[in-house]
Amino acid sequence: MTYQPELIGGHLALDLVNTVAWRHDPTRTIDRFADLSNVERWLLAAGVRTDQAAVTPRLRDDLVAVRRIAYEVLAGLAVGDQPAPAAIDALHDLISGAVRSASVELNPFGWRAEDPEDTVRLAVWRLFEDEDLGRLRRCGDDGCGWLFLDRSKNGSRRWCSSADCGNRARARRHYARARDGSTA
Repeated sequence: MTYQPELIGGHLALDLVNTVAWRHDPTRTIDRFADLSNVERWLLAAGVRTDQAAVTPRLRDDLVAVRRIAYEVLAGLAVGDQPAPAAIDALHDLISGAVRSASVELNPFGWRAEDPEDTVRLAVWRLFEDEDLGRLRRCGDDGCGWLFLDRSKNGSRRWCSSADCGNRARARRHYARARDGSTA
């Protein structure tokens, strides 16, 4: 089946992090960027690129490095933990490099980068600069690991996707209730 990027994190940097499916379940973990064509699909779906230029292994490896650093910092913040100092240093280096290579333009973002990797690195910076990270959440499914911004009015979103992880949780609860009710 062809990979269809799911852009449900609420921010480009979170959608990048979410290219690893089932991060916390080693028996199900899938790195969507293992296949170069999936990287191309993601770059197009996320609006980082508009052309069909071939994705190189170097670009993929650079994006995977950005993804790893972003996840190391964001995953802890999503559950109220402080990131490790080494992760903060790596994030600082990542953002500094992106800002040094970017040019200032009159556009909605204020910054432009020629390289897709730098575009993504700038997006990570913008996440920290523009978003309320108090709304950063990790999916309530223990195996999932996806991150998202909870933009619900009352801040009660629990799942990366109500139709995916949320449905599985509801089905598990229903099955447990039915099983418990049948043995009583």
